[in-house]
Amino acid sequence: MDKDEIAAAQAYVRLLEATRAALSDPDDMPVYLPLLTSPMEEADRALSGAGLSGNEDRLFALVQALRPNLSGDGR
Repeated sequence: MDKDEIAAAQAYVRLLEATRAALSDPDDMPVYLPLLTSPMEEADRALSGAGLSGNEDRLFALVQALRPNLSGDGR
């Protein structure tokens, strides 16, 4: 895993965590959705820079290597 791939996987994880936070309270969701713009742009740039745009299998393998419990299945 090279530094660009690590950066892309980390950006994806930050986006995922920000999205989960924004969607955690449906009543406040419209207020928080605009806050996802920056993490989405960061993830897009990082994925493109690492050559991972359109290569979800590789991205998810990298994320799994960085954060094995991210799936939330408790393992």
